[in-house]
This record gives sequence, C-alpha cells and structure tokens, in this order.
Amino acid sequence: MFLLAETTTANTGAVGYLYTYGPLVLMFVVLYFLLIRPQQKRQKTRNQMLGSLKKGDKVVTIGGLHGTIMEITDDICVLRVNDATKMTFDRSAINAVSQTTAKE
Repeated sequence: MFLLAETTTANTGAVGYLYTYGPLVLMFVVLYFLLIRPQQKRQKTRNQMLGSLKKGDKVVTIGGLHGTIMEITDDICVLRVNDATKMTFDRSAINAVSQTTAKE
C-alpha cells in the first residue's frame, strides 16, 4: 500500500514542478514584457534624442522651460530663454525637442 503511494508521487514529481514553478516563471515573463521592455525602449529613444541635440534646437526642459540651445557640451547645455536671458542646465534636464511649425 505504501509502495503504491511512493511510486505515484515519484512519477508526478516532474509534473508537480511544472505546476509549482510554471506560473511563477510565467509571471516573470509577463512582467518583463509589460514593464521592463517598454522602459528600455523609452530610455533608448531618450538617449538618442539627447545625443542628437545641437545648437539652435528649440527644447523644453523637465521643468517646462522653453528655450533655444546656444551652447552644448557633453553634459551642460546653455539655453536662451529670451533676448537677454541665458540659463545653464544639465543635458539630462532636457525633456523634449519642441516641434514648431512655420507660421505663414
């Protein structure tokens, strides 16, 4: 009687691991594709945007300040806010390059 119980549990051992750890592995795969992968794509596009900044670009900072790039180095960016005001920011403080259309 006990031998029969031992043989049935030994045969279902591999299937038991699948039922035990399968949902856990599935949750990690789903979390990867829902959270980690999109964040990596956003970070890649942000790094490309920061790498392609050049003098004369109109940008918006993370604080919402609009300006035009006057000088740019590897980690510092000088923005002209109006005719008399120049402000210095870290390059990482640039949030977006503003797309302005030409007015007719």
